[in-house]
Amino acid sequence: TLSERILFYTGKIHEIHEVRGKDGVGAIMDSMDLEREKGITIQSAATYAMWGDHNINLIDTPGHVDFTIEVERALRVLDGAILVLCSVSGVQSQSITVDRQMKRYKVPRIAFINKMDRSGANYDRVAAQLKEKLGHHAVKLQYPIGAEDRFQGLIDLLSMKAFYFDGENGEHVREEAIPADMLDEAKLRRDEMIEGIANVDDELGEAFLMDPTSINEEQLRAAVRRATISLKMTPVMCGS
Repeated sequence: TLSERILFYTGKIHEIHEVRGKDGVGAIMDSMDLEREKGITIQSAATYAMWGDHNINLIDTPGHVDFTIEVERALRVLDGAILVLCSVSGVQSQSITVDRQMKRYKVPRIAFINKMDRSGANYDRVAAQLKEKLGHHAVKLQYPIGAEDRFQGLIDLLSMKAFYFDGENGEHVREEAIPADMLDEAKLRRDEMIEGIANVDDELGEAFLMDPTSINEEQLRAAVRRATISLKMTPVMCGS
């Protein structure tokens, strides 16, 4: 489901098909008949997509516990991984298994908290579970605007901008100023984020001790990159 979205938003495919497709097409990365019938990934599949100037090689691995060996095989060649968590059920037993594999192969990861529009969605609770259950130093780079049926978009705490996704499939990204009633909360969360990164990155830590107010977006992005690649932190993002 996720790879289907990535391929659609990067312009690689022109329409989204559901995994258990009523139209019988199925997701593009599930090529086996059995995968389409069951609606799960069995065999890892690779493709690539362009995002701006970046060429992203994407390996879609199975999520199902029975095909965990396929995940093992893929992890050996990865530069980074996206750990997808559900905003309602949070860290599940399979998340723990995959996380253990990632740690074994020293794969840097980003956590993406999905399904923010579902009833019972709780971004902060799931981000806290990353720390409690998986022992990650989780740092939230984004903040959702609303949740459940009031989920509208997200605030990027690095650039301090709000993003909304318009159009039938949210393909038109609209960048706006942060809503006035959320600005104070966003500033608090930005400070929290800077502190979280400064705790594990010496360079940002020094700048933080000298003058926390002078830290700019460029310094933050560089620090996030350094800390993530060296496995010291897990950036947390959200969406639906």
